[in-house]
Amino acid sequence: MKRQLTAAIGMTALLATVAGCGSGTPAGQDRAASASAATGTVTVWLMGEAQTSWPELVQQVNDEFAAKYPGAELRLRYQTWKDKIGNLDAALEGERVPDVVELGNTETMKYILNGSLAPVDRTTFDNNQTWIRGLVDTCTYQGKLYCVPYYAGARVALYNSAMFEEATGSAGVPATEDELLAALDRIQAKNRDKKGFSALYLPGPYWYAAMSYVTAYGGSIARFDSGGRWHGTLGEPEAQQGISHFVDLVKKYNHGDLTVNELDQAAVLGKHRTAMLYGNGWEAAAASEPLSGDPKLKDVVKVAGMPGPNGKPLPSFIGGSDLAVTAKSQVQDLAKDWIRMFTSAKSQQVLAGKDTLPNNLTQLAPLKNKPATAAAANAVPDAWFTPVAPGWAAIEKQNVLVEMLNDIFKGTSVEAATKAADARINELINNPS
Repeated sequence: MKRQLTAAIGMTALLATVAGCGSGTPAGQDRAASASAATGTVTVWLMGEAQTSWPELVQQVNDEFAAKYPGAELRLRYQTWKDKIGNLDAALEGERVPDVVELGNTETMKYILNGSLAPVDRTTFDNNQTWIRGLVDTCTYQGKLYCVPYYAGARVALYNSAMFEEATGSAGVPATEDELLAALDRIQAKNRDKKGFSALYLPGPYWYAAMSYVTAYGGSIARFDSGGRWHGTLGEPEAQQGISHFVDLVKKYNHGDLTVNELDQAAVLGKHRTAMLYGNGWEAAAASEPLSGDPKLKDVVKVAGMPGPNGKPLPSFIGGSDLAVTAKSQVQDLAKDWIRMFTSAKSQQVLAGKDTLPNNLTQLAPLKNKPATAAAANAVPDAWFTPVAPGWAAIEKQNVLVEMLNDIFKGTSVEAATKAADARINELINNPS
């Protein structure tokens, strides 16, 4: 899941000589002796969230690993989403590769198909029978598992409860979209003197949101046909209806620059320039941070399920991250065991305690009743995902959906733009990138 952190995170490295005490001793003296004798260096690439949001989990697992493998070394390097893919591609061309790498769930298929990831045995990991399906699918190809679900994410409504209460008399989000739009109209009217104020801040190129509306109407980005090929389906009536609905909402409520994407939308909420946006739950905290928003909003900004156009919550994109072992790793067994520790039930509980959605439905269940996480946790089981197709990475890289939306806001009809997008999708989607 590609979080845009409000504070810049440099790519820092930590070299830890693994020694110390902890859990994880194998059953049987032979296995214990084997672990004690294991040597080698395990290089782990994690994204910055692990460093800033759950550093104690990293330390806990590293201590456990150190106790089990006192003769090994662990090198931990934190990456940024902006630079990780370039760094990984460069590393994979050489011999000094990371042994464990965190991948956003839209990034995995590229590396599975080009042979960069080693297969793993699902049965050796905790909670493997209740892993969130949307994450498992991103790790699976031709019946083999090539990565392990790490954590999940889902988009929700983030809103200024004070603005809603002032305009509607209720601090909550209405249950239906019709009621929501009526409330947004009242909020917009109350703030008509604020230049650029958007009652609902919905960026024009925000394709994750646009595809949520496509899904709500029964459409899809692409479909795998009986002939064993993928083809674009944005030109189908259901998809066009969803895109048209999204476009209408953007045009009505976004009073800013329609070409600006969603990456800094938390700051728009934090600077009181909108009453609501559709984003990741963690963006609520970003809206109340001093540098990106207003600390006074800490208890004012809340999250809820986003009402959809069909009387149900708007379907959410299932975001998240996975952990993989590179095929070139010379210490694959050690690398896989580190992942086992980092994704264990004990480790996942640390994430759940920090309101981050764990990788499995068992530990996700309690979060469905917790105010801070209920909206996202309840969205996960019915969430949608991008096509698990060989060329999807190329479609994202070439901004096919972003350009389609930009063309529509420049005046191209939905019909023409979606058909053009389908043509580009068809050129790319069946070819490994």
